[in-house]
Amino acid sequence: MKGIILAGGTGSRLFPITKGTSKQLLPVYDKPMIYYPLSTLMLAGIKDILIITTPHDLNKFQQLLGDGSTLGIKLSYQQQDKPEGLAHAFILGEKFIKQDEVCLILGDNLIYTNGLIEQVFTERKIISGEKKSTVFGYHVNNPQAYGVVEFDNDNKVVSIEEKPKKPKSNYAVIGLYIYDNSVIDIAKKIKPSARGELEITTVNQEYLKQGKLDVKLLGRGSAWLDTGTYDDLLEASSFVQTLEKRQGLKIGCIEEIAYKNQWINKNQFLSLAKNLQNSEYGKYLQKIC
Repeated sequence: MKGIILAGGTGSRLFPITKGTSKQLLPVYDKPMIYYPLSTLMLAGIKDILIITTPHDLNKFQQLLGDGSTLGIKLSYQQQDKPEGLAHAFILGEKFIKQDEVCLILGDNLIYTNGLIEQVFTERKIISGEKKSTVFGYHVNNPQAYGVVEFDNDNKVVSIEEKPKKPKSNYAVIGLYIYDNSVIDIAKKIKPSARGELEITTVNQEYLKQGKLDVKLLGRGSAWLDTGTYDDLLEASSFVQTLEKRQGLKIGCIEEIAYKNQWINKNQFLSLAKNLQNSEYGKYLQKIC
């Protein structure tokens, strides 16, 4: 399975902070925002990953992450000249995806929940065999701002709507999507929405129409943080700080994940730690080893 991180857009809701840099390069407490979605894919065992971003920011991501070889993974990059919707990622990434299944995660999403990675592993196997898709739902107070899932009395998915004025449930679809290879053709065939974008909700609606959409709900105690506003960004940083201070363990530490996945050896890990040794982050890596 291939992985895609969508890290494009202008980040206009965070102006003037994002006037000079990508939103996904902003810090969430002690690490760049993109570390969190990247760590989610790595924890799920996905090693071949495409980062889609703007022409202006592409070289900054390359400077930060390189080709991924120091982490034992493969990172590729694709520029998106202008925002054309989340589903546009599958058209841009067609040559990268080839005949594989794909897991798309949004570059400004932080997902922290027990059992998510096990679910992703399970869905990878199911999707490969049954040619379908899986998305994840999360209970929110303000569903009007998201794609919303409606269920019947048997918890079967009935509909998905994008930012409805009168939501039919409080369950929002989070920024993590797993699809079989037919998602490329589906993305090519859907029409732009009123705002001129290829909506991921339209893709999900097509899978639902075909009877090939599963929605897995994240339970209470899970955290899904969308860092699109000033308050969201601050809340995400506070969340990470609180957990890390309490547990003494890092969230979204890509070097640690690569080491524990045995994608890099001890000497390679120590080299990464040494390059960051003057920071608390680097000291944490040295303590692990």
